[in-house]
Amino acid sequence: MTEKEKAAAGVLYNANYDKVLLEERCQAKSICYDYNQTPPAEQKKREHIIKEFFGRVGQNYIIEPPFFCDYGYNIEIGDNFFANHNCVILDGAKVTFGNNVFIAPNCGFYTAGHPLDTEQRNEGLEYAYPIKIGNNVWIGAHVAVMPGVTIGDNVVIGSGSIVTKDIPSGVVAVGNPCQVIREITKEDKNKYK
Repeated sequence: MTEKEKAAAGVLYNANYDKVLLEERCQAKSICYDYNQTPPAEQKKREHIIKEFFGRVGQNYIIEPPFFCDYGYNIEIGDNFFANHNCVILDGAKVTFGNNVFIAPNCGFYTAGHPLDTEQRNEGLEYAYPIKIGNNVWIGAHVAVMPGVTIGDNVVIGSGSIVTKDIPSGVVAVGNPCQVIREITKEDKNKYK
């Protein structure tokens, strides 16, 4: 297996010394640089860059610069996607966002992790586990979503949370580590009217 195939399979792979992965990350960094330097008035150009860069894009998306990722092709976004400033997606594995996902500033989605064993880690080995974000999800500022996490539909993740485990649908979750604090109820619909 190639290092890229190992990453896709969720087994340890070498991302630091593999020529193909190094070239792909360099290309992605160049695309991110171009995207981040595109003037705000050139929204159509930004949309075109993302459409060509990501693995899949839905209708109506805005990603406020600066934005950073490792590869781009492992990122999939649904309809009505919004990511505020300083979004980081380390997409060694798939990162999938459903429809109507809103991401506040300074959030990170990290598929990559490193072995606890120092010898393996010092060899440059890492793993990548996919992240999946459901539909109608609001992620507050300064949230970190860790490798292998799935967040269900109709969820609010509170600011500053470190999401290390799956979060079910229909809840508010917050904290370090992120935990469900309550269900979202019918009363929440009328709260701000």
